[in-house]
Amino acid sequence: MTNEALQILIGSWFPNPEADKVVDQVEVLADDGEDPVPQDPVNPSLLEFAEEGSQFLNVEVSPDHLHELMSKLKANTETSFDYLFCLSGVDWGTELGIVYHLESTAHRHNIVVKVKTEDRENPTFDSVWDIWRTAEFHEREVFDFFGIKFNNHPNLKRLFLTPEWDGFPLRKDYEDAINMVVK
Repeated sequence: MTNEALQILIGSWFPNPEADKVVDQVEVLADDGEDPVPQDPVNPSLLEFAEEGSQFLNVEVSPDHLHELMSKLKANTETSFDYLFCLSGVDWGTELGIVYHLESTAHRHNIVVKVKTEDRENPTFDSVWDIWRTAEFHEREVFDFFGIKFNNHPNLKRLFLTPEWDGFPLRKDYEDAINMVVK
């Protein structure tokens, strides 16, 4: 399946209710006899898509739709993303998030799913360990180094650092005068 076909299929799972309202508003303006003012196009999906110079389709999803999207990506026979081969925490400066790399071993296509939150005090996303068991330890690693919590995770505790470790060393704002080497 091409990236364009994947985008059309996956985008149809989460239609944007605002897209229909904008179309209706433009038609109303045209009926009033005034020239309609061109508006920025509204994404027909609640998801954001990009390829970013990559061979993989990139999908950005809101935290509210993360688990539903991931479940559909695996269960749908046209996508069948049965292999989570990478789950990484990311600190974008103002936002914390997760990047998931998925592959369909049946269809031989890949996708990248990104989810972000601006809540740096209590970053929380739904766990996907119930969809892909390999996510259990990846999520523990992200929790350990970024402090991102995962709802419904079976055993969310530090994986590499000691329980008394203070802070999350892969965050950009992390400071530790004792354990950090600064050049």
